[in-house]
Amino acid sequence: MSRQIFSSPTEVRVHRGDIPAGIDFGDSVAVDTETQGLNLQRDRLCVVQLSAGDGVCHLVQMPADDYSAPNLKALMTDPAVTKIFHFARFDVAIMKRWLGITISPVYCTKIASKLVRTYTDRHGLKDVTRELVGIELSKAQQSSDWASEELTEAQQLYAASDVLNLHAIRDQLQAMLAREGRTELAQACFDFLPTRADLDLAGWPESDIFAHS
Repeated sequence: MSRQIFSSPTEVRVHRGDIPAGIDFGDSVAVDTETQGLNLQRDRLCVVQLSAGDGVCHLVQMPADDYSAPNLKALMTDPAVTKIFHFARFDVAIMKRWLGITISPVYCTKIASKLVRTYTDRHGLKDVTRELVGIELSKAQQSSDWASEELTEAQQLYAASDVLNLHAIRDQLQAMLAREGRTELAQACFDFLPTRADLDLAGWPESDIFAHS
């Protein structure tokens, strides 16, 4: 049975500082983050967006003076819930930097795409979403002030769009990985992601420590 595809969210719920207790995302949740920039040491975590793949997006605005977020942390570290990201390396690192957690288990659709869509060099979320689920993402709000006290409707829709179809994309990529016999290889890469994030945070963002030179 194919998963439902969403061209826009059915609902966006904005939360301050944490998700409410009792939200059930099932056994997997799509996750993305918005930050003030892409420097892990300099730029702070501003927004975390979550979806169960049901068309509803939860946007958590993180205040600069409070990253306690006990419910969000519990979800991100729940071993029974797979966290689906696109380019998990950054999101896992930025959330460890600001929330102090190691996220697991993780599924990264960008890694899966690179392992199985070897017929292209286009592995950004926009390209993967277009090919695998037929939805055209707008990136107009990509450079935006995500620390703003109030998120505009355009910001909310942009943030939501990045997680709405990650479940469906994951399902498609899983089928392709199985077809090519690369499922176990992909899983090993996903399992390594928390360590890769630790290396980024510790000062080895570009160095290939496995290289001979």
